[in-house]
Amino acid sequence: MTRVAAVDCGTNSIRLLVADVDPATGELIELDRRMKIVRLGQGVDRTGRLAPEALERTFAACREYAGVVRELGAERVRFVATSASRDAENRGEFVRGVMEILGVEPEVITGDQEAEFSFTGATKELTGHDHVAGPYLVVDIGGGSTEFVEGGDEVRAARSVDIGCVRLTERHLIVKGQVTDPPTAGQISAIKADIGRALDLAGETVPLTGVCRPDGGGHTLVGLAGSVTTIAAIALGLAEYDPAAIHHARIRADHVDEIVGKLLTSTHTERAALGAMHPGRVDVIAAGALVLLSIMERTGAEEVVVSEHDILDGIAWSIA
Repeated sequence: MTRVAAVDCGTNSIRLLVADVDPATGELIELDRRMKIVRLGQGVDRTGRLAPEALERTFAACREYAGVVRELGAERVRFVATSASRDAENRGEFVRGVMEILGVEPEVITGDQEAEFSFTGATKELTGHDHVAGPYLVVDIGGGSTEFVEGGDEVRAARSVDIGCVRLTERHLIVKGQVTDPPTAGQISAIKADIGRALDLAGETVPLTGVCRPDGGGHTLVGLAGSVTTIAAIALGLAEYDPAAIHHARIRADHVDEIVGKLLTSTHTERAALGAMHPGRVDVIAAGALVLLSIMERTGAEEVVVSEHDILDGIAWSIA
């Protein structure tokens, strides 16, 4: 086995996975998995630059992760950066900081690469002991972008579009520096229209409309990342976040619709009081939930299979 460390730095969060991986047997033994909300993408959609305070939050998390990597003795490290750092004019500052702390250069990957890692991480075990039938439509709803990946044993089509929980919140829900709480009907309509246009764009590459047929002949919808797992935690009525309960949970479309309705009419205080809600997701969860619901409506999915294994696991496999 090879001990590897994978870091995924997105628009909203930065995450670490240290694992022992054996490509010959397809076994991945998780040693440490952790996440911090650093909001690296703060303001990027508006300014085109990474904010100094966002960079410092990210570097502080990197320093913590560097200690974990050293303590567990990872032989190889791969640091992947996604949407926010792709879009930023000053990404060189980000690259230099990461190299100084972790000793590896962050790879600012394309949306297609991000999609492929996500697909591998989410589906590798589904075709094994869990027996969740393919083909799969994997959706990774991030902070700045959402990846759509379709395939069976391997990726057949992938597309990344610029709708994510942070980007949509900043575009439509922030007025005079404050998040509208709860959002107005006009703001909700604007988000839905933005999502609809992005789904049209993604659908030019990845089949979406009606692909998750309930007759058993369609794709299995697999949902990844914090917006999806938080919605699953709410649907399951968890008092606190429990990855084991969330992993491979099946959440019905009508339940997602009900949760979206509650999130869109609740205040910051009411959302924060939900036991499984991470403080860093309170202001952006409604937009992320709308993305998931819109995808389920477009594809005809009656349920989504939620995966805690995602791009991090795909990165780990790529190292090994």
